[in-house]
Amino acid sequence: MTTRIDEIADGLYRLSTFVPAIAAPAGFTFNQFLVVADEPLLFHCGLRGMFGAVSEAVARVLPLDRLRWIAFGHVEADECGAMNDWLAAAPAATVAHGALGCMVSLNDLADRPPRPLADSETIDLGGKRVRHIDTPHVPHGWEARVLLEETTGTLLCGDLFTHVGDGPALVESDIVGPAIAAEEMFQATCLTPATAPTIRRLADLAPRRLAVMHGSSFAGDASGALRELAGYYGRKLESATRAQAA
Repeated sequence: MTTRIDEIADGLYRLSTFVPAIAAPAGFTFNQFLVVADEPLLFHCGLRGMFGAVSEAVARVLPLDRLRWIAFGHVEADECGAMNDWLAAAPAATVAHGALGCMVSLNDLADRPPRPLADSETIDLGGKRVRHIDTPHVPHGWEARVLLEETTGTLLCGDLFTHVGDGPALVESDIVGPAIAAEEMFQATCLTPATAPTIRRLADLAPRRLAVMHGSSFAGDASGALRELAGYYGRKLESATRAQAA
């Protein structure tokens, strides 16, 4: 198992591990994102079984013990399975998550106390700055959230825009179509009255890049892509509501 390294924005690295057996024949990528700053941050811990490959990739960018922050979108094995391995490798690092996620899961799961964040709270990393945004149940998980790296305009959007295959690290082509195809395949997103409005709220942040956990990241009209994705979920909810009423 190997992990590929690509710089998708200034000081922001995508660490991608391709698993061909998942969603075969296309395969599936598991991506972490390393924000290099005075206080470096890793977004997504990865599965415990991937820790060796991913940590070796991080070490090619910076020493593991330089990590100061560990973050992820929600509590799920591919997002935080290796969390305590990272805490052991980076003794000065702290897990930072939304207050709800800390309360219901991470205060117990993490080997060191996590840092709870309020909605829209920011962490100054020194040269980079990340804003925490609560997105309950979007794409799934009560404690779900995303991060906006403000200096590069990169939305670390977790499972939003998930798509299959081992494409380029960064694309400017359509990612909404592939994301819809993957959603129809996996049915992974919570479909609630808040789904589309929450995604539209992210579009209002006017990000310039989307750092996607499964699939290629995107540079271009990120707000437009988010609004298009929100429209899909809005129509999907309307269709499901009509079907239930019939």
